[in-house]
Amino acid sequence: MPHAPLTIGALSRETGVKIPTIRFYESIGLMPAAARTASDRRVYDRRAAQRLAFVKHARDLGFSVEAVRSLLELADHPDQSCADADRLAAEHLQEIERKIAQLQALRDELARVTAECARGRVADCRVIEVLSDHSLCLAPSHH
Repeated sequence: MPHAPLTIGALSRETGVKIPTIRFYESIGLMPAAARTASDRRVYDRRAAQRLAFVKHARDLGFSVEAVRSLLELADHPDQSCADADRLAAEHLQEIERKIAQLQALRDELARVTAECARGRVADCRVIEVLSDHSLCLAPSHH
């Protein structure tokens, strides 16, 4: 038995993706253009809901829009090798590990600076001093 078409609101509630985001994904081609009713309302089928759930999950994992586009292309051709999907995931993992290292360095620097705080006047504040002179910062520059 076929499922009833979903309105954009129902699709949003089912997937947890906001309506403007669904429209955006359509505009950039991650989602196919929706069918339209006689009154020009968007309607979606079960396949569109599954595709949107895929996009949401990939974005929740931090994949870029272009990586999601590539993963969708691979998903649309299930007989292909998964080497490209593996490569995309490995590249994304490396980027996450780089960001984690950067965040750990930032955490350590902020912990050091706040530990040196004498809790006195702003004129003697180590946080303000370090922010005013990057050479006092142990963390690498992030600009």
